[in-house]
Amino acid sequence: MAYQQGSIYLNNGTWYLKYRTAVKTGTTQRVHKTVRLCAKNGTEHHEKCKHTGEHRVEKSFADLRAVLMQEINAQQNNGNDPRRDMRIVEFWEQVYLPYCEKEYKGKGMKPSTIRGFKQIWRQHLQAHYAECTLQQYTADKARSLLHSLKTKQGKNTLKHIRALGSAMFSEAIERQLRRDVNPWHVKLPKDCKESKKTQHYTLAEAQDIISALVDHVDCQLIIALSFFLGLRPNELAALRWEDFDTDSVWIRRGIVRGKLDCPKTDESKAALPLIDQVRVPLELWRMKSGNPSKGWLFPSGGVLSEERITDPDMKHFAGGWAPIDLHNLVSRIIIPHVNGSDRCIPCDCVPQKSGVTWKGLYSGRRGACTFAVEATNGNYAVAQALLRHKSMVTTLNVYKKAISTEAFKEGMLAVQQKALAAKGR
Repeated sequence: MAYQQGSIYLNNGTWYLKYRTAVKTGTTQRVHKTVRLCAKNGTEHHEKCKHTGEHRVEKSFADLRAVLMQEINAQQNNGNDPRRDMRIVEFWEQVYLPYCEKEYKGKGMKPSTIRGFKQIWRQHLQAHYAECTLQQYTADKARSLLHSLKTKQGKNTLKHIRALGSAMFSEAIERQLRRDVNPWHVKLPKDCKESKKTQHYTLAEAQDIISALVDHVDCQLIIALSFFLGLRPNELAALRWEDFDTDSVWIRRGIVRGKLDCPKTDESKAALPLIDQVRVPLELWRMKSGNPSKGWLFPSGGVLSEERITDPDMKHFAGGWAPIDLHNLVSRIIIPHVNGSDRCIPCDCVPQKSGVTWKGLYSGRRGACTFAVEATNGNYAVAQALLRHKSMVTTLNVYKKAISTEAFKEGMLAVQQKALAAKGR
């Protein structure tokens, strides 16, 4: 018989392991058999069951299932392991990628995550694995790949490659398709190239960009939402008029590469307070749009098909207008007005340079974090809440950039005043 993983289920307060076996009754048939593991309350254990309470079922049974199914498979196959040593390329195509797209947590990973995995696979791992199988791959090969890329790719890219490689082999081990340890538990080269620092906009730069877009209030609003509220580009493109009330805007969805889905994390679903720097261009855009009360904040001329909606709860949006293609809008309007080197298609003119270098829309989110810290005298909790991060470590290590020279001077004046006040006591 083929190798089986078995399945665990609960019936009438008792946990069982179920698997298939062959029974001869004139002809050979496959039937299900069960092994009793223990009662739900943790009593009457199977002799190899380490389960000690209802809330530890998943972890302890995963280990027990592996032990019991190894014995059962050996008995059914006369001691031979029927598992085929898969090529890693086959494992990616037939097992791991489908797992990421559909099986992970019952609904699959985010489209943005899968897109990143595919890019790493295509650029760095597919050719590297070549004809190698899961059992043949070693830590030395993983280490060799990382060392070969240490002068070509930044440290962050190497981290992403190692993370995907490790995740793939962890899943292979979990499915008992590899019997050895994870070969990707290796260190990065000590002398690998540092990744380029990510960029951000200062308050002055954001204001200059908004001023340069005076003839395009929708683009002004995009920059304001990015810099003052720290919205991700995918969240910004998926905003609807219904998401706004008098005092706040609700972040409820995002769109990545044309795929509409819920936000990146549970923490990302939140209401952000509206400030005047956002409220003014918002109301101007509302007036220019005919005072709508519902619909996409930035609609496109296309139709949103059901195939482009990942989250089942958003299927009701299918058939209507689609949200704007933000990449297209940025390249046609925003970049020409910022850099002043290309013709703006709607204006049919070559705008003057704004004096600011375009650093990408995501730089507005990093600028929002840094400016929030500056404006609140170092209240990092405000920046974390604004960016909706679960951990402040992410806020400070990834998004917080060096404060401006002016903010630094103001801070040192505050230090001076504090010291003088203490001396005068």
